[in-house]
Amino acid sequence: MASKKAAESTLYHLSPKGFWKKFREVAAVNPEISSGLPIAGVNRYPQPASRPELYSTPATMASDPAQNPYWKRDVRRAYPQLSVVTQQDLSTLLLEHSAAPSVAAPAEAQAEGASGVPATQKTVDLSEAIVSITAAQKVYSESKLPPKFPTAYKRWVPEQQPDAPHPEHSYWPMSLYR
Repeated sequence: MASKKAAESTLYHLSPKGFWKKFREVAAVNPEISSGLPIAGVNRYPQPASRPELYSTPATMASDPAQNPYWKRDVRRAYPQLSVVTQQDLSTLLLEHSAAPSVAAPAEAQAEGASGVPATQKTVDLSEAIVSITAAQKVYSESKLPPKFPTAYKRWVPEQQPDAPHPEHSYWPMSLYR
């Protein structure tokens, strides 16, 4: 004969005493069921907040006041920083990046005594830089289109659908598009 093993319902839970025990025996539907209130000393050992040592926060760069000034932490005043690109800077960048990179082989560079630093270009007006780039090569073509801004949604391309039912000689019939 197999014995039925079950957890004892009152072993780790508080049970009423005195008047409330008698009241529970009379009023409860099932007086044998547990109260659900755990006994603090038996349920969790060691009990929460009963350890003798104190918690100490580990030292970090943020906890050092000398290395953590307020103005670095103040996100309300973290204004976006403006950057300025002048037309001369833009024209130099355009000219540098439009030309194919030409780098001398290491043996040739040593023989010539040239340093690995590219020569600085003279500043050119932006319109002249654009004209020289577009004259040398076609910037955009049917196969190489200019970049577009990314969109989070699909662009709607209208497709005409069969017309809605309307009288034969109506002045302005409805056209349907999908």
